[in-house]
Amino acid sequence: MGHLLLLALVGFVAGAMNALAGGGSFVTFPALVAVGLPSVVANASSTVALFPGSVASAWAYRRELRGIGGLSLPVLSAVSLAGGLTGAVLLLVTPVHTFDVVVPWLLLLATLTFAFGPRLGLALRRRVRIGPRALLAIQFVLMVYGGYFGGAVGLMCLAAWSLVTATPDIKAMNPAKVLLVGAANSIAVVCFVMAGAVRWPETLAMLVTGIAGGYGGARIGRVLPARVIRGFVLALTASITAVFFWRLF
Repeated sequence: MGHLLLLALVGFVAGAMNALAGGGSFVTFPALVAVGLPSVVANASSTVALFPGSVASAWAYRRELRGIGGLSLPVLSAVSLAGGLTGAVLLLVTPVHTFDVVVPWLLLLATLTFAFGPRLGLALRRRVRIGPRALLAIQFVLMVYGGYFGGAVGLMCLAAWSLVTATPDIKAMNPAKVLLVGAANSIAVVCFVMAGAVRWPETLAMLVTGIAGGYGGARIGRVLPARVIRGFVLALTASITAVFFWRLF
C-alpha cells in the first residue's frame, strides 16, 4: 500500500510536468523500476499511466490548438500515430537487458534536450529552414522515439517546429505538442495493453492522479514563469540520469 501511495503522488507530479514542459516519464519510469518492475514493463506501464493525463491536458488546451508549419493537425496526428506504433513495437521486441543498457543514454539525450533544446532550435533556425515534407519525416522519427521511450520528445518537437516558423512562439505551439505526443502515446498504449506488458496495480495508482496533474498543470502553465518550470525539470532530469548511469556502471 505504501508503494501505491507513493506512485499516486508520482503520477500527479508527472502529469503536471508533462503539461508544463514534458518529462513526466522521468519520474514515473524510475519509480516503477524502484518498486521492482522490469525496465520494459516499467516503461510500458509508465506510458499507459501518463496517457490519460495528456488527454486531460489536450482538453484544457482545446481552444488553443492549431496546425504547425502549414500542416493541419489531422495530418500531423496521422504521422504521429504511425510513428508511435513503430516505436511501441520496437520496445516490445527489445530484450530487457538491452533496454537496461540503452535507458541511461536515452535519459541523457532527454536531459541534454531539456538543457539545450530551446537554444539549439533558435540556432538552427538561423541557418536551416525546412518545408512541410521534411517536417513530416522529422515528426515521424520523433514519434518513433516517443513510442519507444519518449523522454523530452515534446521539447524535441518544439525545436523541430521552430525550423518551419519564422517567429516561433513556443507557448503557442505547446497545445499542439501535447495533442500530438498524446496521439503517438495512444497507439503505443493499445500495443502495450494488447501485448500484456502493463502492470495494472502500479499503473492505475499513477493513472488517476496523473489526470488531475495533467489538467492542473495545463492551467498552471498559463501563469507560471517558463524559467522556473525549466529549472525544476532540468534539475530533476539531470539527477535521475546520473542515478541510472551509476546503476549501469
